Order: sequence, then structure tokens, then C-alpha cells
Amino acid sequence: MKLPCEHALWYVLPQIRAELARELVERGLSQKDAAEKLGLTPAAVSQYLHKKRGSSLPSKFKKLIENAADGLLEASGDNKISSIICDCCTKARSKD
Repeated sequence: MKLPCEHALWYVLPQIRAELARELVERGLSQKDAAEKLGLTPAAVSQYLHKKRGSSLPSKFKKLIENAADGLLEASGDNKISSIICDCCTKARSKD
């Protein structure tokens, strides 16, 4: 039996990281800076940007990803980002 968070860890979280990496780089951060903000390696960010890792999220997540990117660019983004990631996971697991 797989728990909902186990599914999120393997499938949803990589999608969220990929979208966040793309959003941060689109906003002008280097891959290295985006990696530091996300707690990833620059190589992982490169793979997300080249779509070798983490598929895209549906468009209904666009606003949540933008809010998460805003939170990461602010000094107090760490607390906000975990909440937004949990919101994305919950929304991804919902049937609607």
C-alpha cells in the first residue's frame, strides 16, 4: 500500500521542483542561484530545465508556482514555500 505522501514524493514533488526551477530562471536567476534557493544541485536544475527530470504540472498550478517563486525570492520564503508545496500536493491528489 502506498501512502499519499509517498506518491507525492516520487511524482508530484519533482514536478513542483521542475516548475519552480523554470520559474526562477525565467525571472532572471542563474541556474546556480535557483539551485541554492531550492536546495538542489545546479545539475538537477539543468535537468529540470531541459525536461530530463520532472514533467510539467497542469496549468491549474501556475498561480501556486508563481506564489512559491515569490516566496523564494523574499527573505522569509522558506516557511511559505513548504506550505505552498503542500498545497500543490494536496491539489494534485484531489479528483477535480
